[in-house]
Amino acid sequence: MDSRRMPNIDGVAAALVDGDGRVVGWTSAAEHLLGLPADQVTGRPAADLLADGAGDARALGRRTGEVRLRTGDGASLEVAYQVLPLAGEHGEVRALVLATPADTVARRRQDEAFTRELFLQDRLGLAFFDTDLRLLRTNTHLLPYTGLPAHLAGHRLGDFLQPAEAAAAEAILRQVIATGEPVVRAELPIRTLDDPGPAVVMEVQAFRLQAPDGTLIGVTALFGDVTELHRYRRRADVLHRATAAVGGSLSVVGTAEDLAGVLVPGLGARAEVDIAEAVFTGDEPAPGADGPPAVRRTATAGPPGPDARPLGPLGRERLDLPAAATTGPPSMSAPLHARGGPLGRVTVRRGEDEGPYEDEDLELLREIAARAALALDNARRYTREHRAAVGLQRSLLPPAETVVPAATTASVYRPTDTATGVGGDWFDVIPLSGARVALVAGDVVGHGLQASATMGRLRTAVRTLADLDLEPDELLVHLDDLVSQLVVEGSEEERERGVADPSGATCVYAVYDPVSGICQAASAGHPPPALVHPGGRVEYLPVNPGPPLGVGGLPFETAECALRAGSVLALYTDGLIEGGGSGGDLDEGMDQLAARLGEADLGGDLAAAGRAIVAEMSTAGLSDDVTLLLARLHPVPAADTAVWTIDADPSAVAGVREAATRTLEGWGLDALVFTTELVLSELVTNAIRYAGGPVMVRLIRSSVLTCEVSDPSSTQPRMRRARLTDEGGRGLYLVAQLTERWGSRYTRGGKTIWAEQPLEPPPLSW
Repeated sequence: MDSRRMPNIDGVAAALVDGDGRVVGWTSAAEHLLGLPADQVTGRPAADLLADGAGDARALGRRTGEVRLRTGDGASLEVAYQVLPLAGEHGEVRALVLATPADTVARRRQDEAFTRELFLQDRLGLAFFDTDLRLLRTNTHLLPYTGLPAHLAGHRLGDFLQPAEAAAAEAILRQVIATGEPVVRAELPIRTLDDPGPAVVMEVQAFRLQAPDGTLIGVTALFGDVTELHRYRRRADVLHRATAAVGGSLSVVGTAEDLAGVLVPGLGARAEVDIAEAVFTGDEPAPGADGPPAVRRTATAGPPGPDARPLGPLGRERLDLPAAATTGPPSMSAPLHARGGPLGRVTVRRGEDEGPYEDEDLELLREIAARAALALDNARRYTREHRAAVGLQRSLLPPAETVVPAATTASVYRPTDTATGVGGDWFDVIPLSGARVALVAGDVVGHGLQASATMGRLRTAVRTLADLDLEPDELLVHLDDLVSQLVVEGSEEERERGVADPSGATCVYAVYDPVSGICQAASAGHPPPALVHPGGRVEYLPVNPGPPLGVGGLPFETAECALRAGSVLALYTDGLIEGGGSGGDLDEGMDQLAARLGEADLGGDLAAAGRAIVAEMSTAGLSDDVTLLLARLHPVPAADTAVWTIDADPSAVAGVREAATRTLEGWGLDALVFTTELVLSELVTNAIRYAGGPVMVRLIRSSVLTCEVSDPSSTQPRMRRARLTDEGGRGLYLVAQLTERWGSRYTRGGKTIWAEQPLEPPPLSW
């Protein structure tokens, strides 16, 4: 052997020492480790390499150990060594000393301990596969199943796993071998050939194994049983999805359908939701005299079984039974319980080939049922409020179609919040004296019950003011004052509860006189009415809109225009002209409305025409409530009116009676002659006595006979009860007794007192 340089031994530093303790051989690995060439070490005592002199020299007397050596740069290095005695030539005593850095040895020992303990532990399944995916080595806890071979080495997964599960696992292992990318926390259902029951969920982590030179050895996989964790996650996911699903609807049926849709396949193959009939009307279900409440099967999901019952009434059944689970086939049910009483029940079923439900499954169903019951109770209470809101609004609005002497009307109302069906828009058709009619459209900011209630207050105010027969601009002034007062009186509590603020509301008020053919209109921030002429030409009334209601201090203007017989007046809210394809541009929306009105068949079914117009204008969705009121106008023919003007002379009263008698006889109303003479005598006499002249008398024949007496005085008459000794004071009382309705209104030249009689007088009772 060369005394100066020795061949390397697997990269481990080595030195040959003779019987005198001198170094006689030195490997290149030793040169690299200590930074000392062979010619500087050979021939010297080995003890010269020790960093601690005598202390380290004593350590060399042991076969193995650790010692600190000097390096070529003057530093020290702790190494682990092993002394191997050798028999030299001619009986010489020699020793081969092998050395490795101490930290490298420590790491090797740690790796060996880790590998050994990893295969000994039974918390994780550990498998080592070759490149053909044959098992080379496993620990004792590879899979928690019966039916596995006693020795797995040399087997493939398909030898003991179900084909689908084996194929899925091998696909993951092949991917790791091919790409070198490890797989972390992949979940696989695992079933053995001998145990095809419910699968155990295994979490697989795999990484590729290579030799130091890069040669591919195989792949290692760790298997962990996460079945319980998987079940927990699945249950948590079902609970989360159920909570989100049932909380998204205020419909009883919708909530039940959402619940059933989550439970399948989340908790079973079939779900059934039964709800008490009372819930659908907003009432609280309670047992009656006939026993338990009536129940309706409201929603199902999954294929029905042979004994499944269809949707619809189930009769009277108990709903307060505690949650319970059954086997063969497995099913479980829980009550939908809220606010102290049951609202329904939910039942889920598994297939016959599936395992039974566990206690955790029943507890999960209880939790889902509790949350679904709260959503159902919210839907029930909403249904009750919605019914009240719709009932309130319907009671506040006139019929959709009306017929009065001056017009035939049809209306369309469509709230933007179709879920509640109520909003702040309103319209009205108000019969006035003299066969006239008032047409109204208004808009309160907001939607829902509070906006509807505020709308009702304004509509009532308009009707009250209309009964005073005010001019349109004057009526809006009074309405504006009322709204301003409502805003001031609005309490902080109302604002916190979200009561609709009446300020900013808009209104248009139009009065059509069928005798003169004149229409007067005024607007408080509302778009102008559209007029459709008999030939189909459309124009908007020249109304100059004033400020919205509640602004106060600004005037309103009345516009007048003469309307031809057969014309149609259209009142609407801004939701109609802001929607559709106008993109919120009011001018474009008004142009579109005019085009639709011009194309519509307004001479036929007015209601159908209105619905068609709204449908065409709202195809792109509604951003606000929509109201459309169409009024086909009917003039009173000149032959159905009679007018006389007399001076303030009591003797003229007889002439008026005679002229009225001839007129009524000509109209075929002989039965009304007597009462009409009495009414005119009282009204004309009072006008001459208290107001002076000239006095105008007018008779109008429409749906009723109207007697009007106009004088230049602005003093309103007052009916009073006369004492027995009084010579007068009985005139208006007599008029009120003889006629169906009477009243007075201010005019630009004074006032008019009017009285109405039905064309067919009631039979006399003796």
